[in-house]
Amino acid sequence: MREGRKTRQGAAAVEITGLAGLPEILPGADLPDEILVGVKRHGMALEDRDVVVVAQKIVSKAEGRVVLLADVHPSAAARRMAKEMRKDPRFIEAVLRESKRVVRRSGRVLIVETRHGFVCANAGVDRSNAGADDCVTTLPRDPDGSARRMAAALRRRTGKRVAVIISDTFGRPWRLGLTNVAIGAAGLEVLQDLRGKKDASGQRLRATVLAVADELAAAAGLVLGKLERVPVAVIRGYRYTRAGRRARGARDLIRPAAEDLFR
Repeated sequence: MREGRKTRQGAAAVEITGLAGLPEILPGADLPDEILVGVKRHGMALEDRDVVVVAQKIVSKAEGRVVLLADVHPSAAARRMAKEMRKDPRFIEAVLRESKRVVRRSGRVLIVETRHGFVCANAGVDRSNAGADDCVTTLPRDPDGSARRMAAALRRRTGKRVAVIISDTFGRPWRLGLTNVAIGAAGLEVLQDLRGKKDASGQRLRATVLAVADELAAAAGLVLGKLERVPVAVIRGYRYTRAGRRARGARDLIRPAAEDLFR
């Protein structure tokens, strides 16, 4: 599979453009339209095989996944955890409502498995850039479905087949710092299976499966930013494999429980 375009020196070239200047996203906003306005503002037009990476926060806002904490009535379990963690019990209740199970509780953070199957801090419930001091955002109900609808809308309006990744910042076990990962995807195979292929020295690969969608999300993270308010990036030049009929999106990145050595 060719990855990127070739420069005169033969190296792959991938371009990443952050789309600044999008307005505050409100529930019901037409995100594909806002993205296309942003693309045009930057003197661009979408091309076939572009990858549009969209920050989860604006997808959640557009889909009305905003919770007013004043409307949240914490359970006894939430109140108990909040007291031990010195957190707002309404916030803890919002986290528990989005969770399938609590994996670990440490200090001021809950590591949980969300209803989607993601293992992350606070189930993705977030106060930052939520639109108001007493609000939090939650993850989209179906991030892969959100990505599919967005890719279809962009294709209808431009005639171009682009891939869409919905990204969020996750922490990682054993490593410091946050990085962007794909929580929703459409139009591309999220994994690249190299098992059985030979490397440059002729050795056959036995365990190499690349998380392509996560790598693209992380690359886009270099131009996305909460402080800079750049919620969308366009990646051009990466020659990904288009999604097959059996592709389910970013959920294909979730390790099955039977293969999870740390569960």
